Amino acid sequence: MIKREMYMSRIRPFIGGELIKVMTGIRRSGKSVMLELIKEELMESGVSPAQFISVNFEDMGNAHLQTAKALHEEITRLALRTDGKIYLFFDEIQEVRDWEKCVNSLRITLDCDIYITGSNAKLLSGELATYLGGRYVEFVIYPFSFTEFLELYRTIEPEEGIQNCFQKYLLFGGMPYLANLRYTDEPSRQYLTDLFNSVQLKDIVKRNKVRDVDLLERNIAYVMANVGTTFSANSLVKFFRNEHRTVAAETVLNYIKYCCDAYLFYQVKRQDLQGKQILASNEKYYIADHGIREAVFGGNMRDINLVLENIVFMELLRRGYSVTVGRSGDKEIDFVCARRGEKLYVQVAYLLASEDTINREFGVYDSIRDNFPKYVVSLDEFDRSRNGIKHRNIREFLLMKEWN
Repeated sequence: MIKREMYMSRIRPFIGGELIKVMTGIRRSGKSVMLELIKEELMESGVSPAQFISVNFEDMGNAHLQTAKALHEEITRLALRTDGKIYLFFDEIQEVRDWEKCVNSLRITLDCDIYITGSNAKLLSGELATYLGGRYVEFVIYPFSFTEFLELYRTIEPEEGIQNCFQKYLLFGGMPYLANLRYTDEPSRQYLTDLFNSVQLKDIVKRNKVRDVDLLERNIAYVMANVGTTFSANSLVKFFRNEHRTVAAETVLNYIKYCCDAYLFYQVKRQDLQGKQILASNEKYYIADHGIREAVFGGNMRDINLVLENIVFMELLRRGYSVTVGRSGDKEIDFVCARRGEKLYVQVAYLLASEDTINREFGVYDSIRDNFPKYVVSLDEFDRSRNGIKHRNIREFLLMKEWN
């Protein structure tokens, strides 16, 4: 179990406080492990494990607690038998009907510190805003970064060179459980495929009562094939028409939104850097874990330029940046990133194989006159930095602590 200090450093200031700590993210990204890491920190600070009450709502043994009333009664009963402050850990809370009413009531009536996890973005919308508005803090937990992957993979293959490690990461991605399978090919693919099926069935089909599962699957396959490529709902409608399926653009958008709500895909909007407005059409989508793409769809090495872009995008999210695609005139910058007043520009390429490619990738910055860091990231081993624009090998870029 690696410490995931990037997340712990953000959560730590809130441990023991009255705000409800909410951890969200795609199924199996390591949210439950974060609960265990928090328990470790609490015990190190002198809290007794007898003060912990933990419930995993995916455990069938807890099915009787999947209503607000039943859960409230059980926790209140257990709290009466516990000395001192209690620490509540609720895993996959979205399985509990009206859970937010229960959690809010516990927060008010008990001397408690509450931690919850969930696999759906709707967790923090609607009803929750009414009951818990301003009383929670959210942390999105992502699959392993390359840094985290490297730390774990080196415990299995300590002599492996960094290039081979990155090759593994390209194919398998960052789902934490794969380390238990020692990143063996077939078991890893099987696990990722089963995980994808679970996300699709439990977090998309079941939660949103999707009837046309075949159409949903085709939508997902299309987005997977086109990660990092701008497209519109109408282009998908046209694609389905060619496959002799009539479908409304609204249905396509709903299905993709369901996937984003389940943290399978992330939408990135396009921004006009000269007019400063967000453009209304042709967003890009990236997948939470490129290993799932390889297991389910295949072609990560064939589409390596798209996959590298996907890896960089997810790293930007991990580090707390809000990201848009930038357009300046007729040129497009892959990622315009903002965080607490800072700005960062990143252009991703496979290889800078010719002078034309170099001019194209560096040339996207020609009209950007500010002094914020500008990067071109690729698989090249040689530094081709020029005109104040930094060029980095993607492995080096992902392992850098700061990008300033």
